[in-house]
Amino acid sequence: MDTDDLRTFLEVADAGGVAPAAQRLGISKSMVSRGLGRLETALGAPLLVRTTRGMSLTEAGVTFYQHARKVRDEIDVAKQTILPAGELRGLFRVAAPLSFSPTHFAPVLAEMGRRHPQLHIHTSYGERFVDLVAEGFDCGIRMGFLDDSNLVARRIGPLHGKLVASPDYIRRHGSPETLEELSTHQALMGGSETWKLMDGDKLITVNPRGRFKVDNGTVLADAAVAGLGIAALANQFIRDHLSASRLVPVMTRYPLPQAGIYVVRPPGEHPNRKVRVLCEMLIEYLEPGLSRAAGGF
Repeated sequence: MDTDDLRTFLEVADAGGVAPAAQRLGISKSMVSRGLGRLETALGAPLLVRTTRGMSLTEAGVTFYQHARKVRDEIDVAKQTILPAGELRGLFRVAAPLSFSPTHFAPVLAEMGRRHPQLHIHTSYGERFVDLVAEGFDCGIRMGFLDDSNLVARRIGPLHGKLVASPDYIRRHGSPETLEELSTHQALMGGSETWKLMDGDKLITVNPRGRFKVDNGTVLADAAVAGLGIAALANQFIRDHLSASRLVPVMTRYPLPQAGIYVVRPPGEHPNRKVRVLCEMLIEYLEPGLSRAAGGF
């Protein structure tokens, strides 16, 4: 049984079809189909069946998929073990948020490429939620609070933030001091419909109301500077605005809780060494900035 055919089967199963799997693997659709045919012939059972949405696993395919993933992971660990010290090779797919990436994540990925000339790094930057397993990514960088999932996460740094508004907005609408007063103000919404705040040692969730919503922190900060409302933003987006008095903190009695920056990966017994190296490089890159910046990242 060819291990390349096994990997092809896993890609088709994860991607849901021959065409997206071929795109991920960088080969033709006919090569993918031939690899699947060889594997099914060797096993003596069909593994996939065509549907209106693409392809789905047969009963035999579901059983084989779980074992095939373990075999692939073990092979990857074995290969990495015998590589020269520190050398990485092959394809490494990363999903990262557009926010912070130009200043914090992109430089690290570029340095990783420089250190490992045999490594092919494909990075997708964006604010949409990425299904790492379905879309074939080795890992993703996520910020804030992680939702419950079967993904494996490693925290690589803290994330601090504040509720802020422009002086002009406060002159026109006042500065809220209580949760009741906050509910009457215009909220500038990011990727969530709720805000988490600290009331002493207690974490509380509020549901602010607002007419302006955007999934980019830089744009959200600009909207706050323009006086459109109150925003909950990470320090990285507002530090310069605070220094120039374009924004001021509000609701300081109810600070934002410390969130985090995480690298998440699909479940598996053995973490990919490429993911481990990226985590170590991000921690190394981020920690000096965290220690220099008052209030954290």
